[in-house]
Amino acid sequence: MVHPLRIQGLAVAAVLAMGSAIASAQPAASPPQVNAAKQATDLEQSMDRESAEAALSAELFYEILVGELAAQEGALNDAQALMMEAARSSNNEKLYRRATELAVQSRSADRALRNARAWLDAYPESRDANRAALRILVAMNRISDSASYLRREVELTPAANRSATFLAITQLYSNASDKSLAGDVVEQALEIDFKDPKNGPVAWAAVGHMRLVAGQKPAALQALQNGAKLSSDSGAIALLAMELLESGTTEVEPLVKSYVDKNASPQLRMTYARVLLGQKRNADAKSQLQLITREAPEFPEAWAILANIQLQDNELDAAETSLAQFGALLPKLPDGVGRNAGQAQFYLLNADLAEKRKRYDEADGYLQRIPDAANLLSVQARRADILARQGKVKEARALIQATPTTGPNQARLKQVAEVQLLRDAGLNQEAYQLQAALSSQTPADMELAYDTALLAEKVGQFDEMERLLRDIIERKPDFKHAYNALGYSYADRNIKLDEAQALIQKALDMEPGDPFITDSLAWVYFRRGNLAQAEKLLEQAYATRQDVEIAAHLGEVLWTQGKQDRALLIWRQGLKTDSSNSTLIETIKRLNVKP
Repeated sequence: MVHPLRIQGLAVAAVLAMGSAIASAQPAASPPQVNAAKQATDLEQSMDRESAEAALSAELFYEILVGELAAQEGALNDAQALMMEAARSSNNEKLYRRATELAVQSRSADRALRNARAWLDAYPESRDANRAALRILVAMNRISDSASYLRREVELTPAANRSATFLAITQLYSNASDKSLAGDVVEQALEIDFKDPKNGPVAWAAVGHMRLVAGQKPAALQALQNGAKLSSDSGAIALLAMELLESGTTEVEPLVKSYVDKNASPQLRMTYARVLLGQKRNADAKSQLQLITREAPEFPEAWAILANIQLQDNELDAAETSLAQFGALLPKLPDGVGRNAGQAQFYLLNADLAEKRKRYDEADGYLQRIPDAANLLSVQARRADILARQGKVKEARALIQATPTTGPNQARLKQVAEVQLLRDAGLNQEAYQLQAALSSQTPADMELAYDTALLAEKVGQFDEMERLLRDIIERKPDFKHAYNALGYSYADRNIKLDEAQALIQKALDMEPGDPFITDSLAWVYFRRGNLAQAEKLLEQAYATRQDVEIAAHLGEVLWTQGKQDRALLIWRQGLKTDSSNSTLIETIKRLNVKP
């Protein structure tokens, strides 16, 4: 089966951060407007006692003063040169630091690097000087040249502090253009700790993260295994395992589960739940969220996401309970953006609940209480959808059309929302015409072309659908939805089944375990008469995602094999979730079934 790429409501992201970052070497903000004489005096007074004689030099003070005046006037090149001269004449580390800072502010990477190296030459044991040169080199994307400085940074870091440094290094190199080279440099620098029981697991986790970012998944898995041999109970190793799991490396999940069970915390379980949601494993994610709500009932995010999943599963009473808990925690959120976002989410979820209970006025009332103007279009689209569900399509279109926009992107999204409204209302010809016009305005937009292809099929324009999908595949070979859509269309029409299977299998190779693509492959087997394989795949897909259209297909395969009781159960579950789904209704009607 296929799904349009449409405006998302409540989205749950699968995001994993790797530690804190070494401060960036990007140009700093303009220097504050301070009194230059005071700045010069402060610098002079901050010098070491060993350079007290130089600090009292009128000539030195004059150089510092003129340098700070130049910086205050924006003449940063002159300022850094004067400060560098003062640093050399006094051999004072604080002046070297200031000269390097001014060079960075002047946006001259070469000057900044020259000053940092001069600082390091004067103070070879200075970790700050070495770190400054390292940051600048990485910012200049001179990754090979940074290797010796990175090794020095690791050597200068006390053993007790190295774990934090290792994780921070991954952030420092995150913008390197050659990710593979960055991984090599980091691995060579961290090698000295690979066998250390305490720091070794974190070192391997950092290397594994770098390899994964570089697309070297086998090397990342090997790093994980090396670190786990030292300590399978390392938090850094568990986070790397979650990253690998998120990328589709399922063999690491036992390690993730073991760590989460031994070191339960709401934040850790939430990270795991996000990874599961990103893989469309809603049932497993729900289990983790339920554990969070039992172990840490004051964790509002868990209640909100749990309520969202329960609404998707049509568990309305359970969703209502979760929403009540979420609402009770909202006053405890900090004032400002966080609380406002939580309040908006609360209203959206309550609107979903009311709509599923067909309390349309109540749902609209919740939506109208959302104050965030930035979300006005999505809110109005939801209100329009509620009107359309009541048969008020004309009023719904007028509501979307009357929504103000602030630029071309929002104008485009408004048209997309109107297309979605027409499509959901079954007005496929009108939706197709509007979608085709929208796609012609931005022919390079693959997602618009994809949705146009799906609507072309809805109105019987099969040749146009095939042309669009093949064009997408040619221009964007990793667009898995295009392969799946074309293959499913062939299977649904019972034509070109060999090609259909090849197309769908390619999509599934890109997204292993995806329930919708698995459903498509099962439909090919059904068309070919391999009912056992079709049933097996559909049961897998339905266990992952209890979608109504998957329920329609699974029920038909079961019914065809004479398993009427199981088929009826599946169809009733589907009708409970969405009694108006056209695929399910057509299936039941065609088979002359009364569930």
